[in-house]
Amino acid sequence: MAKSTKADVQDYRSFSDEALSDKIGEETLRLKKLKFSHAVNPIENPMVIRSIRRQIAQMKTEQHKRQLAS
Repeated sequence: MAKSTKADVQDYRSFSDEALSDKIGEETLRLKKLKFSHAVNPIENPMVIRSIRRQIAQMKTEQHKRQLAS
């Protein structure tokens, strides 16, 4: 998985509020599945978990900025 860049953050800014909420939900579910999979059988690259966790944080930060702006 590629490192998150400023371009990724720009992509989050272009999402609508509903799309951003949906994406957060999808990524959170993906993270839970990945953590469970890693607990049962170690995954090849555990750094993926960190990457997904950071993506979720970036999306939640963007969502929070929008709530403060309204």
